[in-house]
This record gives sequence, C-alpha cells and structure tokens, in this order.
Amino acid sequence: MSGRTFYITTPIYYVNDVPHIGHAYTTVACDTVSRYKRLCGYDVFFLTGTDEHGQKIEQAAQKRNITPKALADEVVQRYQSLWKVLNISNTDFIRTTDEKHKAAVRKIFRTMRDKGDIYIDHYEGWYCTPCETYLTETQLLDGNCCPSCGRETSKLKEPSYFFKMSKYGDQLLKHIEENKDFIRPESRRNEIISFIKEGLRDLSVSRVSFKWGIPVPEDEDHVIYVWLDALTNYIAALGYGVDDDSNFKKYWPADFHVVGKDILRFHTVYWPTMLLSAGVELPKSVFAHGWWTVEGQKMSKSMGNAIDPNWLVEKFGVDAIRYFLLREVPFGLDGDFSFKGLIHRINGDLANDLGNLLNRTMGMVNRYFDGIVPACSVKGEYDEALEALVSRVFDEVDGHLNNLAFNKALASLWELVSGLNKYIDDNAPWALAKDEAKKDALGSVLYTVLDGIRLVSLLLYPFIPDTAVKIRKQLNTSLDIEKADEKSLKAVRKLESGQKLGEAEQLFPRIDEKEMLESLKPAEKPVEKKEEVVEDIDFAYFSKMLLKAAKVVEAEKVEKSDKLLKLKIDIGGGETRQVVSGIAKSYSADDMKGKTVAVVANLKPAKLMGIVSEGMILAATVGDKHVVVELPDSIEAGTIIK
Repeated sequence: MSGRTFYITTPIYYVNDVPHIGHAYTTVACDTVSRYKRLCGYDVFFLTGTDEHGQKIEQAAQKRNITPKALADEVVQRYQSLWKVLNISNTDFIRTTDEKHKAAVRKIFRTMRDKGDIYIDHYEGWYCTPCETYLTETQLLDGNCCPSCGRETSKLKEPSYFFKMSKYGDQLLKHIEENKDFIRPESRRNEIISFIKEGLRDLSVSRVSFKWGIPVPEDEDHVIYVWLDALTNYIAALGYGVDDDSNFKKYWPADFHVVGKDILRFHTVYWPTMLLSAGVELPKSVFAHGWWTVEGQKMSKSMGNAIDPNWLVEKFGVDAIRYFLLREVPFGLDGDFSFKGLIHRINGDLANDLGNLLNRTMGMVNRYFDGIVPACSVKGEYDEALEALVSRVFDEVDGHLNNLAFNKALASLWELVSGLNKYIDDNAPWALAKDEAKKDALGSVLYTVLDGIRLVSLLLYPFIPDTAVKIRKQLNTSLDIEKADEKSLKAVRKLESGQKLGEAEQLFPRIDEKEMLESLKPAEKPVEKKEEVVEDIDFAYFSKMLLKAAKVVEAEKVEKSDKLLKLKIDIGGGETRQVVSGIAKSYSADDMKGKTVAVVANLKPAKLMGIVSEGMILAATVGDKHVVVELPDSIEAGTIIK
C-alpha cells in the first residue's frame, strides 16, 4: 500500500429513519469513490454510521417501554444490513453511542470551552423537534411552522450552553473564498457565502429538557445538542479524543464529506466553525448532492412512494440499482427515479452494450480458438485509435471521479464499451475467420477486444463490483486491487495468451418492459413504514380546532389538475367559503354538489395551484382513494362538531 491516503464520509443517518433511495444514493456514491481510490493504490478510510441521540429517540423508546439504547441497537441493523445488500465497502461504521465517539465529543466540548468559546445563558425561541433545529422568527412559515418539514414548532425557554459561532464568521468566509473546492457544487457554495454574509449568530449547543445524549462535562444537567454531538463523529471514528489517535493523524483532514443538500449548512457553517474553535484543520471538501423524486413526485410517507432499496435490489439486482443511481443524474442535482428509466438503462447500457460485447466476443473465441485466449501478433489499422481511446477514457474517468461526477465518468467509460463494439464491427472477425491465412489477424483482433474488456472491468469495478468480478472470471484473470495503480489501469495487452477462458455467463438478462411495469402495481410496491413519534395532545390543544358541518353549494374541477376540486361551501350564518380539495380522483364535481360534509373551519388560508383555499374537508384515505366524511342532510350548515 502506498503512502497516499484518502478519507471520505457519508452523513451519519438518523437511527429512527427507514433507509430509502436517498440514503442508498449517498452511500453508493462514497463506496464508488472509495473503491476507485483503492484501485489507484490509495490507503482509504471510508466512514458511515448512525446518529442515535436526541429527543425523538427518547420519546419513541418511552412509548415502547424500553431504553433508548435498546431501541438504537434494534433499529441500527436496518442500515448495517442494507449496506451489506448494496455491497458497501466501508472501513468503519460509527454509532454516536460508541464510547470512542463520546470521548471525542467530551474533548471537543472542553477544548472549545477552555478557549472561551462556550458560555451559559438562556435560549428563548422556536425549536422543531423532528428536524432538531432551532429557528428564528423570520424563518418560520405560517406563524410557527418549520420551513423544512412543515410541522408546528415549539417555543422554548431554557438554560443552554452557547457556542460563539459569530466569532468565526469572517475567518470561515475567508477560507471559503480562498478554497473554491471547499463547498461543492458551486451553486451551494454561493448559497453558503450569502448566508454567512448576513451575519452568524451564536449557537445553542445543549438541552436540559431531555436526557438521551452525551452529558456536558462537569454539568450533567445538560446534554450536548445534536449537531455538536453528531458532527464530531467524523473525527471520533479516527481516534480524536482517545490515547491512540494514529488514524486521526494519518487520515484527517477528510477529502470529502458527502451530504444531502438539506444538511449543507450544518456541514459548511456549524462544523467548520467548531473545528476552528477547537484548533482542528478543516475538511478539504463538502459535496452536497440533490434529492430524488419517485416518478416525478417527492418521496414521502403520505404519498406512499418511498421505495425500499432492499426490495429494489431483490427485484432488479444490486449492480443494476447502483448503476442507475450513479448514471441517471449529475451528482449535485435533483434526480427522478422512474421504473421505466431503470429498465431502459438495464436493457440498453447493461444488457445490450456491455453484456452483448462480452457475449459475442466470448462466443467467437470459443468458436474459432476453442476458448483459448489467442496471441496478439498482428497490429491492425484500428488498433492505434483504440489505444488512444483507452488512454483518453481513463483520464476522463479519473478526472470525473475525483470530482464526484459519476454520470460523466460512466458516460466516458461507455465510450470505450461502444469503441470496442465498433472495433469488432470494423475488423469483422467473422470475415477473417473464412481465410486461414488471416488466422493471426483474427487472433489479434479477438485478443485486443478481450484485453479491452479486461480494462473495462477494472474501471467498472468501483461502480458495479459484482459485475466486474463476473467479467474477470469469464476472462479467467484476477482482480488484484492491492497491486493496482493509475498506470496499470490503462495499460494494454496485459491479458495472458494461451489460457482457457472461464465459463460464459449472461451479465444482465433483458427485462420485458411491459410485463415488468404491469407487475409493479402500487399495492405491490413495499412502502416504507417510518416509525414516527406521534405526540399526545391535551384537550386544550384539540379544542383549538373548529369543526363544522358545511353544505357544498358549487363544485368544479381545477384546470390542469387531475386531483383537485374547487368547492363553494356554506358554513352557516350566511357565510360561504372556497375550499380546494384533493379528492377529484374519487369524486366528480357533480358527486359533491349538495353534500353535507365535515370541515375544519379555522384553518389558515393556503394556495393550491394558485387558488385560495379557506378550510379543509375531512376525508379518509383508503389505498389511493378518498372517502369524504358525509353528514346527514338534516344537519344544518354551520353546526359545530364536538
């Protein structure tokens, strides 16, 4: 192993979440870079893990009458088992309940406090428990709702330790402006620069209203707030804060923190200012990727479209899913997961381009040379162009992977796949086989293609490792990543002549698109059932909701929407209102006219497709249908429902 090191991290995933495509995307991306760097001879440390502290875990455990640690031990297996399914090659899996993590958090807290950057005061303001985020008055939506999740926030007033984050605003801004790769892509960099220029506020870093966390050193009434706790995992895993910190000295600073765009601010403002306070070098780069939608719609529990990655792998195969996630969309932008798009990638790129290249080459070697790798003794007119293509493709793949441009790297690699297919067509080995005098030329052509496939398999290995290994078994050549480097990755004519090829095997069977899409009925798609804390409310809270009987006076379908009806309702006392309801797939406008329904009468007005809605009709959801709560016609409009 060379002296070159490479350190890459995923975020630590919240243990109360259910793994979805977004989690898989981040982790597969980091795995791909890690595998490539190992191929190039780097000593790689690849970290992932789980965030297991906080009020939500404490509440969920209380409801089940178990300890928070017992709950964490149970559900952490969701991630650990999924990473095995997805063939993730992480070096370490850190949990914030690990003792080494606790030691690191205590050390960084004490270091920051000893420097005078942590002080005690009172926090008064808004807090979103699901997002574990403090919010200012100006950040709230509709009075007191979280801008991220839309749920109501709580107003807190409690003692808290604060970090003097404002002290480091100018220093952080200078670092970002002098290091253009510190925040990527550039659009995210500009977003953070604007945020810092508005002025940083000091950050609350402890809580007293719950106990499930790491106690503040020398003041155990407080637990350390989630972001100072969670973010420290990146150095805790390397041994920061314990006697043996050799890995910390060896691998830090991280080459890449890879995160979703929703947690960019925590990684590019909170984390670096904490490190500046603690006197720890900043990571080299934070890369924020986009979000995935499913069939054009945002993934959500209510939409029922958050697909289980385990099921996807079972249905389509692990390498097909890895390839699609990395090929379909530029890393950094939002992407859409569609089953039709996935099937097209499998049938086109994987089965036709790659699979057919291997199958027909193996078939010709078996037919013309009894399955023995022929010698390469004749250089043809197309060989020089192919060698130039190999060199160019490697340089492009290398450059793109170093910039996390996975889709570009695969596009370049597929130029080599296409180039090899074209090389076969240009040389027409089936024609050469008809002339015994051209036996050497035939052998040289087929050797060149086999050796090209060997090179393809090396570059494919980071992306779809199982497939790369299958290819090399058929070529009867090893994949010795311990001895690889950049030079060997593009070296040609390295396949040993005279050896017997392995047994031919189809890499990716073609999928019948119509049959597969018909089989993917909504009821058959496993929807993730997220374990979410449902808070009990008291009667005073419930009594704030005003439920009334209302008569539907008029109804019409909203243009350009297959879901919405615009209704005019009489809510009594001579008052009529306009309500927009997402029930059009279950009820026509004529169906709704004259019905007496139950409505929430004191809901704040909102706009749906630009139309003001002044209330909400109550309806039950059964599968993909809505059933409106109807009342007897004898109940007058305006009657209060208690």
